[in-house]
Amino acid sequence: MSRIGKLPIPIPDGVKVTITDENLVTVKGNLGELSQQVDPQIELKIEDGTLHILRHSDEIDPRSKHGLYRALLANMVKGVSTGFTVTQEMVGVGYKAVLTGQLLDISVGYSHNIIFQLPPEVRAEVKIERGKNPLIIMQSYDRQLLGQVAAKIRSFRAPEPYKGKGIKFENEELRRKAGKAAEKK
Repeated sequence: MSRIGKLPIPIPDGVKVTITDENLVTVKGNLGELSQQVDPQIELKIEDGTLHILRHSDEIDPRSKHGLYRALLANMVKGVSTGFTVTQEMVGVGYKAVLTGQLLDISVGYSHNIIFQLPPEVRAEVKIERGKNPLIIMQSYDRQLLGQVAAKIRSFRAPEPYKGKGIKFENEELRRKAGKAAEKK
């Protein structure tokens, strides 16, 4: 049995989980609503306020999906109840971001600014403090979508290994390189 797949998912107060006959799981909470189609080889049960993910076969396909669906459903339950947050830091002289509604205007050293349309499920905030690097703080109830948006923003100027300039996640540790060594005489 998958160690992750065996773990039950506690359903907090204010979250409603419904399972249809076609194994479509819908999770509703105070932050939003998410749906996920689950493979028919995986069985879902709701007992005593917890969601259990079961498989009845030890074949490769159901074994590989057991932990996957448990993790996806756990992220859905946590997302609609508390939500997820990603913070990105813009390291570099003159790097800045301006948020206007759902449009994020990013200036990261190119000849033009990058204008990025955020999905409606993602709420963003830009913090600019004197003497500190600008921060982009994004929140959403959909963890998968939030990760995709954060990866796309990071791809506009990925951190380089010499000075560390670029857009990075807040607590990300970068592998730094030494650069050219001075010539010895």
